[in-house]
Amino acid sequence: MLDQTRSNFHGMVREDHSAMTFSVKREVFVSPEVFEGELRALFDSCWIYVGHASELRNPGDFKTRNVAGRPIIFVRGRDGEVRALINSCRHRGAIVCREREGNARQFYCMYHGWTYQPDGSVKSVPGEDAYAKPIDKKEMGLMPVPRLEHYRDFYFLNFDRDAVDLKTYLAGATKYIDLVTEQSPSGKMEIISGTQEYDIKANWKLLVENSVDDYHLIATHATWVNYMRNSGVNMTQPKDSGLLLPTKGAGKDLGNGHLTTDNPNYRGRPVARWISLYGEDAKADIDAIRKELVTRLGEKRAARVADTNRNLVVFPNLVINDGSSVTVRNFYPVSATEMRVTAWALGPVEETEAQRARRLHAFLTFYGPGGFATPDDVTALESAQAGYAAWRDVEWNDLSRGMAKNDEQTNTDEGHLRTFWRRWRDLMEKQT
Repeated sequence: MLDQTRSNFHGMVREDHSAMTFSVKREVFVSPEVFEGELRALFDSCWIYVGHASELRNPGDFKTRNVAGRPIIFVRGRDGEVRALINSCRHRGAIVCREREGNARQFYCMYHGWTYQPDGSVKSVPGEDAYAKPIDKKEMGLMPVPRLEHYRDFYFLNFDRDAVDLKTYLAGATKYIDLVTEQSPSGKMEIISGTQEYDIKANWKLLVENSVDDYHLIATHATWVNYMRNSGVNMTQPKDSGLLLPTKGAGKDLGNGHLTTDNPNYRGRPVARWISLYGEDAKADIDAIRKELVTRLGEKRAARVADTNRNLVVFPNLVINDGSSVTVRNFYPVSATEMRVTAWALGPVEETEAQRARRLHAFLTFYGPGGFATPDDVTALESAQAGYAAWRDVEWNDLSRGMAKNDEQTNTDEGHLRTFWRRWRDLMEKQT
């Protein structure tokens, strides 16, 4: 049975360089066996995002989350150290922290009353004298995840003790995370209070594709395109260029399955030339932000930060959208045909109230559950998932766009999407 299960993961992604074709079997979006294989091959072995340091400002602050199928307490201990603890009592397994967030002096198991310190160590055991030997409070504490590391305050965990370190794993994605953090004069970004949560009745990999698929923008987001045009932003298609969008962006392979779009700005980042989106009252403020960037980073780097936007995928399931606002979006498969999405806005800690208001407006207007983008995308993904009911009859998805090009892939080609699928294929086929 094991050999048969393993062989099922071969041949699901096929690439033919001579024919310049790349295709993915639609079975991977519906199969419970593929879903179970992904839990082992991807979520048990890759670095998975758990949270941002700014969410745990004070000792005792915690967030409870489901990460890679496990209940996790993301917590800052009384010693100031950030930890990720498995939210399961060492006695009989019950959840010990049932709140979503807060500040805790202890975690209490409602089943038998064991209590734990925020660092995970045992605080007390009712009726401890009934045990033949004293409870080893260090050995019986809440289990920490095998690996927890961070880059620029983004914390990731890994259930593989032998995995490469986080920075090595992130590879070229670190350069794009740097572009996000450099928007802050101090290099400190923070998660803004408020969380978006929603489910999509579609396979999680479809949201990976969608997040970096600029090919769909004109067709799927026609309402947004018209809004941008009416706001004074030039969305005219370049003549005789073969492009679909007003600027020639790129799709990039960042190594280890990470990928990004990298575009000259057309989405309304708050810089002076997009003042029509924010109103004349914001002009002086936006000019001051740009001046600070130039003073701190130099003209060239400031232009890189302010005049380009990107959607970064950190393999397998973290997306950082860095455009008119910065969105941190994480999603987990609930089953082969459903995912749960969580999204936050991220901004510099130094922002004024007016700057923060513009950021949140941009965040909600485009990526919010009622914004221009998200409802369209959810509808498109669920429509695709409905189409996969015929996966036995129409077996393959095509991702060949741009394969005939010798130069850099554009943002509306599919070269960067192929980056994800090659990594997915390699990890799935290596399973034992």
